[in-house]
Amino acid sequence: MSSNYRVLGRTGVRVSPLTLGTMNFGSYGRVSAADGAELIYRAVDAGINMIDTADVYSYTEAEEIVGNALANSGKRDDIVLATKFNRALDKDPNHRGNSRRWIKLAVEASLRRLKTDYIDIYYAHRPDEDTELEETIDALVDLVREGKIRYYGTSTFPSGQIVEAQWLGRSRGVRPTVEQPPYSILVRHSERDTLPTAMQYKLGTLVWSPLAGGWLSGHYRQAEKDPGWQRWKNPLRHDPELEVNKTKADVVRQLQAVADDAGLTLLQLAIGFVLEHPGVTSAIIGPRTVEQLLPYLDTPEIVLDNDTLDAIDEIVPPGVTLSPGDVGDIPPAIAQRKLRRRHYRKG
Repeated sequence: MSSNYRVLGRTGVRVSPLTLGTMNFGSYGRVSAADGAELIYRAVDAGINMIDTADVYSYTEAEEIVGNALANSGKRDDIVLATKFNRALDKDPNHRGNSRRWIKLAVEASLRRLKTDYIDIYYAHRPDEDTELEETIDALVDLVREGKIRYYGTSTFPSGQIVEAQWLGRSRGVRPTVEQPPYSILVRHSERDTLPTAMQYKLGTLVWSPLAGGWLSGHYRQAEKDPGWQRWKNPLRHDPELEVNKTKADVVRQLQAVADDAGLTLLQLAIGFVLEHPGVTSAIIGPRTVEQLLPYLDTPEIVLDNDTLDAIDEIVPPGVTLSPGDVGDIPPAIAQRKLRRRHYRKG
């Protein structure tokens, strides 16, 4: 992979155009500690210097795998390490969300699991409608000043809250520096607001699921033949019997033809597409094996020409997302009837 690193927003930190994502590490994605460590070592040797994890990935297993691997490698200070808080880890009602109380507990636990005394980027994994954003920003700024985190950011936040977080952070002297939205050829709603907002505020942007949950990996035919091949994933995204996913399968066949015409694999087309957007800093990839990692390594060198990009736009127009299952979380303002009905009644 090229050593052509990109500046992470306005931080001056240089990161690789690919980030190793670890959602599959542990029991959820069936990546063992040994295999996870091998993936990390091979990725780092190839020039990837950013690793993304979260406390909720396999309910803390992923952080432990990453922490042990980095401790054994002696390369912790060479890695830009990101983790997240917000998701529920157990049945305790206060072991989740974006409250100051939970952030203070969660960061200490993540530091222990990651075997480090600082986290490079600490994300609010999702918005929390029950917590004032001001409280969350206050807690994160405190962690920066304490030296426990270097930078903080948001993941899958609506653009209005991204802007609010900028103003809250500015008034405290430490602004958020990163946003992490979903983005792929099949999931383009971030082009409407999130990516332009990130560019306006000079945020680093690390996009998740650039292969749209595996649909753009080049193995989508397997899903058609064996509906159970991804039982552990989100059925709304992957059940081939759903009409929306039948549409996605047809779109993927068209995109495969575009890739063939360009002399590329579908994976190369997908990663080349997201890295082409001027608002994208790095694409988070989630290989489960070294063999799956290898095809990614040359993708930062790929530059899609205008004809290829125009062909993609014809199939999936800019700003369009094909399935609601690919947006991450449906915002409360849409998902909750009480927030869009003046005379809401339960029952």
